[in-house]
Amino acid sequence: MTHELTNGYSSTRPEELAVLRKPIRLEAMTGNTTAGKQNQTQLWFDTKDFSAPQDHQGLFLRLGRFHYTGVLLYPRNLEALLPAVPGGLKVAVRLESLGELEALLAAGTHQEVLQRAQSPLIAVSADQDLLARAGEAGLSTCLYQYVDDGESLHRSIQQGFRHPFLMICFRDPTNIPLELVIASLQATGTTLIKEIANPTDVDDAIVTLGVMEVGADGVMFSPVEHELLEGFARRLAERGQEHVALEPATVTKSEPVGMGFRSCIDLATLFEPTEGMIVGSTSQGGVLCCPEVFFLPYMEKRPFRVNAGGVHSYVYNAANRTHYMSELNAGSAVMVVASDGSTRQAPVGRMKTELRPLRLIEARFASGETINVILQDDWHVRVFSPEAKPLNITELRPGDRILAHKAAPGRHVGIKIDENIKES
Repeated sequence: MTHELTNGYSSTRPEELAVLRKPIRLEAMTGNTTAGKQNQTQLWFDTKDFSAPQDHQGLFLRLGRFHYTGVLLYPRNLEALLPAVPGGLKVAVRLESLGELEALLAAGTHQEVLQRAQSPLIAVSADQDLLARAGEAGLSTCLYQYVDDGESLHRSIQQGFRHPFLMICFRDPTNIPLELVIASLQATGTTLIKEIANPTDVDDAIVTLGVMEVGADGVMFSPVEHELLEGFARRLAERGQEHVALEPATVTKSEPVGMGFRSCIDLATLFEPTEGMIVGSTSQGGVLCCPEVFFLPYMEKRPFRVNAGGVHSYVYNAANRTHYMSELNAGSAVMVVASDGSTRQAPVGRMKTELRPLRLIEARFASGETINVILQDDWHVRVFSPEAKPLNITELRPGDRILAHKAAPGRHVGIKIDENIKES
């Protein structure tokens, strides 16, 4: 089977453009299919600055706590660091010559790694002959490539898909070549890892994992400061890889409450028809509000917008956080929630606040807890039914059912705290 893909990666040099315009042809290789692809996001740490586990205040020993999945060792530090590799992490070793590989095999290091980590040692190299020998010896292989022009980009794809792993370091900050590699390798079994060259660039690591929505399969990001590592772990937790419990609630009240300020949340993304945002007036929970993705006879759809209600409202966010509507602004990270409870993170593009008539909607869960939300009192504002269908709020009546989220009450600056609290 042959995969072809042309690309639009621009280059300032004509000879590079000529290379980039050529189709990429990948001859499928037996044994390297999508079945072998790593499902878990791969987070690798480069130990080039380490000679002992205690270096950098023992940061190496904490990698498992921060959800890292692999470490890259070197012949010069292998003996010191291997016994201290946190449990469950893959072990890779950067090799520059066949001599280094043969020495590693003679020492039985690959067998020790297999016994300790329950997965084969991964040989990382730019040398195809070395990787072929490593594969013959039972090691897993990772092709390392530095991409600085069209030719090297194509070469990395042509050669990389023959290996379980492909690690690329890009010279330029653009993500266009990364997008091309992602698209080219998505039907193969190769796990794509981007090396983040700047060990302080948390933003690059996070963005890489979201390129073309699916992102690269992983990153090698290696900060040597605890604060940066903790910040990276926190940002990962907030990417939306969590599930929110949604359940039906029965409307008990729906009535106008007069004029007030309400905000529309315009995101720099597009909502799917089953996605919305959870908004409520109390920390006890909120209602899954519809975006403007459904047909309306008097206005165009705005599939990036949720008419999200009174400025006092809680907007439920990732990591069990909430934000007041009035706190959000351009660039704020918010949580998009699907009707099945799956979530993702998206940036706010604009907050639009205006004086409008408002409506109070109260609803009760089967377990007895009551929530409420105040939304703009207009027929075109909608919330979801338990079947993920849009319901115009001016047509809601007591006894109607809506889709909502129930939370344990008690918040301080948006963070869940244990306290006795009653809100109404």
